[in-house]
Amino acid sequence: MDFTNTMIGALGMEVIDANESVVKMTMPVDERTKQPMGYLHGGASVALAESAASIGTALNVDLDTHNVFGIEINANHLKSKRDGVVTAIALPLHKGRTTMVWEIKLTDEEDELICISRCTTGMIEKKLSKSK
Repeated sequence: MDFTNTMIGALGMEVIDANESVVKMTMPVDERTKQPMGYLHGGASVALAESAASIGTALNVDLDTHNVFGIEINANHLKSKRDGVVTAIALPLHKGRTTMVWEIKLTDEEDELICISRCTTGMIEKKLSKSK
């Protein structure tokens, strides 16, 4: 997958490992991901969590025939962070025919929990255009 000119690229996220059963990504805590008071922005944490869940979903479907979208996400921000890197590990809780549910844990360099999130994704069949 090409992440050039996407939120993933803009926020400095990197995919460390990704397959149908687990997605591991990192994101720096820097000027791109901090809120004005100098701490990791909760929205950046949510963006990382949804990105991991969406990539995991995409690895479970045929992208030639389906699109993947986030449907719902929630997050509990448990610890603040001023610098360094956060790591997201996304695991599927449910793999259905049209939806998936992923649990995503964001941790710091000491493996302390920063944020816990759950994301529901949808897989929508692409409509084929009619030829004239």
